[in-house]
Amino acid sequence: MKIYFAADHAGFELKGALIEFVRGLGHEPEDCGAFAHDKDDDYPGFVAAASRALARDAAAALPSRAVVIGGSGQGEAIVANRFKGVRCALYYGAPGRSQTDMSGKELDILASTREHNDANALSLGARFVTEDEAKQVLKKWLEISFPGEERHARRIRAIDAA
Repeated sequence: MKIYFAADHAGFELKGALIEFVRGLGHEPEDCGAFAHDKDDDYPGFVAAASRALARDAAAALPSRAVVIGGSGQGEAIVANRFKGVRCALYYGAPGRSQTDMSGKELDILASTREHNDANALSLGARFVTEDEAKQVLKKWLEISFPGEERHARRIRAIDAA
């Protein structure tokens, strides 16, 4: 699967490690920048490049994903979600308490991004996760499919129509 990567200075090193990691998993990474470590760079352009490519793929029904990385991941997720067809989820790390749905079933927040929202982009806060945790999370996120449950598909259609 094609995976677009983007990061600013705060996520630059983690981006490089994750690109090599997903290549080792058999995926096709594409680096959308930053291409050099510059403490004064700004993330919007890099994230927009990755998101634009992902949006094109989504419109053409091509299987691809994006990973955007910054210090907190917040701004990166905001930029990514401005592109039609991109559904970017933010990951900081494991929650401090268990989460349950309305029926009391315990939830996995990372799995929910794929199973409930069909998130095709993942934003990582490089200052909140270690490299090893980021690799574990990314591998798991890439393996989770969207089951297509109608209530979730209906909500995604509504998001895309907004």
